[in-house]
Amino acid sequence: MDDKPVTVETLKAFLEAFNRHDLDAIMTFFAEDCVFDMPRGPEPWGRRYIGREAVREGLASRFTGLPDVHYGDDRHWVCGSHGVSEWLLTGTTQAGIRVEVRGVDLLEFENGKIVRKDSYWKLVE
Repeated sequence: MDDKPVTVETLKAFLEAFNRHDLDAIMTFFAEDCVFDMPRGPEPWGRRYIGREAVREGLASRFTGLPDVHYGDDRHWVCGSHGVSEWLLTGTTQAGIRVEVRGVDLLEFENGKIVRKDSYWKLVE
């Protein structure tokens, strides 16, 4: 059993760090041996980043690709060592294309730290 319980407040604080674009704060939520699956990529699970440095690199690419990215209209819930965050991502690409997608993060925790973040988006056509 986890020493540190995961709460809805934990998930809200995690999202707030994303909205500040504060990579250092974001990374404090992750375990050393974490995994991050992006919603897009060359495999059915998207693009996978393994380990803190790789995860940081993957997250930084989000801020580079969508410099004004913001997560709003959010809802969060927790069940044991799992958390779910639902949100509306908005932003503008470097090419000036406006993005607005509904998405969800499935999060797994050990000892209060994220060991797996799996992100999904609804694609707007």
